[in-house]
Amino acid sequence: MTVEEVLEIIEPLRDSKVIVFTNGCFDILHAGHVSYLEEAKSLGDILIVGLNSDDSVRRIKGDKRPVIPQEERAYILSRLKPVDYVVIFEEDTPENLIKKIKPHILVKGGDWTPDKIVGREFVESYGGKVVTIPFSFHTSTTAIIERIRERYCG
Repeated sequence: MTVEEVLEIIEPLRDSKVIVFTNGCFDILHAGHVSYLEEAKSLGDILIVGLNSDDSVRRIKGDKRPVIPQEERAYILSRLKPVDYVVIFEEDTPENLIKKIKPHILVKGGDWTPDKIVGREFVESYGGKVVTIPFSFHTSTTAIIERIRERYCG
């Protein structure tokens, strides 16, 4: 969905529902991602996931990423029970998206310290909360890719 389409849906609900926002590359989906999204959803009523575009992922992770194209990553995420809406963004950070959505709660993984969370100051400026969620599974897409390389590429 576009951010405009999501805003049309959530604006009338803003006073009666808690809007939660998180973001990431979500390249090769794994148990850590699913657990994280379940925890994020448990904090409110509507979970919006900002998804880094393919170009954004390449700038952040390097030329060999993403493994899965953005349309497929968005499709998979949107089919997960905790996720209500997925919005692809082109920038390296979700700052502009956060400013448009104005979530009640901004969520990031436990590897992010509050001072490094993009959008934290903005969300807190209007009384929103910023929450970090500890990892239930200690894995990552990068670690999965490395394991595959070691096992199958020598």
